[in-house]
Amino acid sequence: MPPINGISTPSHGSRPGSTKPGTPISNTSNSSLILRKQLLDLQKSPVDGFSAGLVDDDNILEWQIVIMGPADTLYEGAILKARLIFPPEFPLQPPRMIFDSEMWHPNVYNNSDKRGEVCVSILHQPGEDEWGYEDAGERWLPVHTVESVLISVISLLSQDVPDLNSPANVDAAKEVREDFASYKKKVKRLARRSAEEAYD
Repeated sequence: MPPINGISTPSHGSRPGSTKPGTPISNTSNSSLILRKQLLDLQKSPVDGFSAGLVDDDNILEWQIVIMGPADTLYEGAILKARLIFPPEFPLQPPRMIFDSEMWHPNVYNNSDKRGEVCVSILHQPGEDEWGYEDAGERWLPVHTVESVLISVISLLSQDVPDLNSPANVDAAKEVREDFASYKKKVKRLARRSAEEAYD
């Protein structure tokens, strides 16, 4: 992966939550071709705020992402590392986004089996929401790209007050409601830690 602001982001082997190792980048399936094109486009024309590369050069279905904390937000100065894990059915089905940097946000799971996974409309299965929280147009559509996903996540992190409807992290949502000052302090501390770890 190319460095972002001078910070090297080397590839890593497969980790928990990864796709099966060894998915060949030369795979001629539709999803592999689309993903390869999107990766090349992002590397040729980088978008401010994030960088993308493969976790393993032999697996096109798992990407390493680095997000720079948006200015004038609680995440300003943060260097957040995450992964995008794509299903073989992409783009008919959405990827999963999992933060490897420690996060404290109502829309990021904090329990052990889904720790770090982002819960946001654009990453939800296509179609109608059985619970009625979202319109089908807010959920995953095959026209969405990696860029649109990451811009959506950056927008999520930029909110002055997080959306508390159907939170993935109930404890973080409760803290936003009951002690917002404490919530902000914790998020800023984790943002500083992410930057320190990136430079280590």
